[in-house]
Amino acid sequence: MTDSLNPPLSYEASATTTHPLVGTTLPPEVIACLKNSRFLHLATCDGLTPHISLMSYTYLPSTPFDPYPTIIMTTNPSSRKTNHLMTNPRVSLLVHDWVSHRPPTRAPSLGGQRDGSPPPAATRSSLASLLLNLNTSALSSISTTIAGTARFLEPGSEEEAWCKERHLENNTFEEELGTFGQQQQAAGQRRPSLSIDNDVRVVTVRVREGRIADWKGGVRDWKLVSDGERQADETLVNGAVTP
Repeated sequence: MTDSLNPPLSYEASATTTHPLVGTTLPPEVIACLKNSRFLHLATCDGLTPHISLMSYTYLPSTPFDPYPTIIMTTNPSSRKTNHLMTNPRVSLLVHDWVSHRPPTRAPSLGGQRDGSPPPAATRSSLASLLLNLNTSALSSISTTIAGTARFLEPGSEEEAWCKERHLENNTFEEELGTFGQQQQAAGQRRPSLSIDNDVRVVTVRVREGRIADWKGGVRDWKLVSDGERQADETLVNGAVTP
């Protein structure tokens, strides 16, 4: 019997659709992941060479311009990902809560010069350890991938202006501590984590389908459908229809 605390690296076959979930609302784990995370990985491809970018994003259950859940991002018009999207708008997104649930490794350090990842609790203060444990227990232990088609919003349009404003609001944070604990600005102030220039391109992706992966290696595919589409999907033999 496999130890539940040490799941196999190859948990189950996942080359095809696995444990499909079909519903008119997103799975709650996906919603929690999208709300908890601050960044996502955006994978694009020009048909030959894949490219991955770390992106700030904004998740909205719907917008005045699209009834489906939407992810908003911005990109430099001369960036590689912009060039890729112009050629091939199909994308894959990876969203994770960014608080590691992985325990410290037991492997010996390499030449005694590097500790395992994450570092042993002894290297952190007791308060830092307490906060880390609280944050870890409060967040989910899943990641979700989202497959979709990116759409550039028309420059100067009402939709672009609205999405830019929401994106900036969502990425303006209270004062935070820097990498080494220094206070970056006066307490109570707010600062944007990204700069939106006039020539920046706004990109949206509908959240329609993807895959949930848990820390044990289990996977479940999910799909968001309208009421009309749901009736057709309910004929799935091995599928599970969510409320």
